[in-house]
Amino acid sequence: MDRMIYTALNALAVNRDGQVAQAQNLANQTVPGYRRDLPNEGGVRFLEQLQGLATRAFQIETGPAGFSEVSGTLTRTDEELDVAIADRGYFYILPANGEPALSRRGDLRRDIDGTLRNGAGDAMLGPDLAPVQLPPYRNIRITDIGEIFIQPIDAPEGEAVLAGVLATAIPPGGTALSKGEDGNIRPIEGPLPDPDQRAEVLQGTLEGSNVNPVEELLSTMEMQRRFEHGMRLVLTARELDESGARMMQAPEG
Repeated sequence: MDRMIYTALNALAVNRDGQVAQAQNLANQTVPGYRRDLPNEGGVRFLEQLQGLATRAFQIETGPAGFSEVSGTLTRTDEELDVAIADRGYFYILPANGEPALSRRGDLRRDIDGTLRNGAGDAMLGPDLAPVQLPPYRNIRITDIGEIFIQPIDAPEGEAVLAGVLATAIPPGGTALSKGEDGNIRPIEGPLPDPDQRAEVLQGTLEGSNVNPVEELLSTMEMQRRFEHGMRLVLTARELDESGARMMQAPEG
């Protein structure tokens, strides 16, 4: 009977992990460039007991969970510091923890010290993986390969100066990516791929998250039903155990 209870409790634990991922997705559905977290299906492992395998099986996580690489909706904003990647590829960023990462977020702003940052405060990096620094300017133009041309305040009208480049890359085929504890994207093994500027950059456009709220809510309802089934299984196991115990009792009198 205890095997039945262990099976039910393990199923409830797996269901809980899926609900955590869905809550994360729903909380970030309006974040530009956010990539939807996928549940970690894990694998089945048998409990080892006395140098052998017991009959109890557990589903446990194996490795980091993945994320959906489907592109989000592209929205034309005509804001000069809104950028998006048209199809495949990533920007390079430097989060507060100092570990470079990849990102699709493109709601940029120029900080007071001239550093170009996205909406999360991460510094945008150039091909040398150094933060992009922009001097004061009158207007700015970003090309499809990430080149940033500005007209400095003290420059003659119409003069354009290359002030920096937004590093981009399309990771080589077979590169496995995952989100770290900080929510940023990095290869599961090895360093970041070198910038290759092959991603197409769109100025005045912003990519939304690839979270589908309707799909997430429907999945949440399905997980709630699974939770209820798991609880019924636990209660049924208790009732069967109590019934068996009563049958084994010696008759009174």
